[in-house]
Parts: sequence; structure tokens; C-alpha cells
Amino acid sequence: MPLNTPMSADNPASETTGQTGNVSAIGKTSSSAEASLPTSESSDAILGRLRENIARVYQRIEDARATYQAIQPVHLELAIKTQSAETCGLAAQALADPQFVSSHPILLGQNRVQEAVASAEAVKATEGASLHLIGPLQRNKINQALKVVDLVETVDSLKLAEALNQRVVGGPLPIFLQVNVSGETAKSGVAPAEFFRLAEAVLALENLKIAGLMTVAGRGTEAEVRPQFATMQALRDELAQRFDLGRQKPLELSMGMSGDMEWAIAEGATIVRAGTAIFGPRATR
Repeated sequence: MPLNTPMSADNPASETTGQTGNVSAIGKTSSSAEASLPTSESSDAILGRLRENIARVYQRIEDARATYQAIQPVHLELAIKTQSAETCGLAAQALADPQFVSSHPILLGQNRVQEAVASAEAVKATEGASLHLIGPLQRNKINQALKVVDLVETVDSLKLAEALNQRVVGGPLPIFLQVNVSGETAKSGVAPAEFFRLAEAVLALENLKIAGLMTVAGRGTEAEVRPQFATMQALRDELAQRFDLGRQKPLELSMGMSGDMEWAIAEGATIVRAGTAIFGPRATR
């Protein structure tokens, strides 16, 4: 099976909608669209390919930082939606390789709570691994989510924030505020015009801690997409200044995926989320 090749920035793809480019998937897929390890390939072989793909994406990140003179550190979060628990565990192991972990955290993101629950044990078998929720969180799934995720990246309403705040036990839960900068009705997120109203209300909740912002940009050309990322950076910077946040640890900007991460890095991304560039295209239902 050929190694995956990273997508170019000219071919954006969503890590949350299953739109894909010209890369080969790791593992076979079932009719339920869950990627599983192929019986013809050993775990060691898959682990090696994951390391190679992660190294390739980190090279893209460093190339983008150089091209756009981006001085901020940029970390990689693996979008592990639809991957089997075993593959998720191998992905965490791959991120823990000394060539990566010496400079970067071990970050993995799940889109669905039920998949986070199913993969959490395998992911956290790797010491230091963090599991983020990067998909919508329904209030009736909060208790399940809080048992397994370390950070929720998709808080986009006061109702959700209040529900989380009521159920968090054992200290503040770090969250990202999700912003809909594309204006697309199909995408989740608070509108930029309502962002500071939401942020101020969330800051008053004792069991939540705003650790950053997150977005899923719309598809388009660089001229169309980069302004969306620039809006995120402006919101993050004003939030930090207005409420005196980020002194101990700067607020994160989780934005950019396999197809548009370079543009996001140019506008200040500190975390990029990659699934297709690591695992290949997901199966469609």
C-alpha cells in the first residue's frame, strides 16, 4: 500500500465532512465508514507509516512558518474521526516518537463523543496523550464526554457552556470557543459579532477556562480563506487584551486542516488539525 501524500493548499478538504484529496487511506473501511487495520499489514508497519506521514506534515508546517515568517510555535492535532481504537492508539504512539514529542504535545481530536469514548483507553495508553473533542457536543452527551476528553474545542453557546460548567468536577475544564468565520449555516460556531458577548459570559463561569479559539474555515481560494483565519487572530488578540488573558500561556488558535493549514499558519494558527494528510481519505457512507 503506498504511503500517503499530503494534500496541497490548492485542494482544501474538511476533516469533519469527509471531503478528501489524492491520498490513500490507512486501513480498510467498513460499511459504517470506520477505518480498521488491514489484516495484511502489521501494527509495526502502520506505526511506521504514521510516523512518516506525521513527519511529512510537520515539514509542511515548518515550510509554512518559513514562507510566511510565522514566529509562533505550531502543533499538530490528529483528527482521528472514524479510525478504529487500535489505529487511534497507534497514532498516539506515533506522535510520541522522540523526533516529535521533544518539541510538540501529543494531541488527538475526535469529532463524536461515542468515538472518543471508544478510543480513549487506546489513546491514553500513551503517556502524555491528550484527547480533544473537535466536533459538536450535545448537552445529553456531556457526562460521557467529561469522562474521556481533556479539552472541548467546540463551545459555541452560553447554554452549552453553562451545562458544561454545572457538570465539571475537579477543577476548571479548558475549552476553546468555536467561531463561525465563514458564515456558512452548515457550520457550527458563534458569529464574530456575538463572540465577545459569549466570551465575557463564559469567563464568569468558575468551572471553565478559555484556553483558545477554534474554527473550520470555508472552502475557497487563498484570497477567500485567509481573511477568515485573520479574523480569528484578531478576535483572539482582542480577547486576550480586553480580558487580560494568556499571560501564563498564550491563547491557542486551532484552525487549518489538511488542505488549508499553510494559510492558517500564515494568520497565526498555533494548532492545525490533520486527518486526511495522516490517514488518507475516509470512506463515504
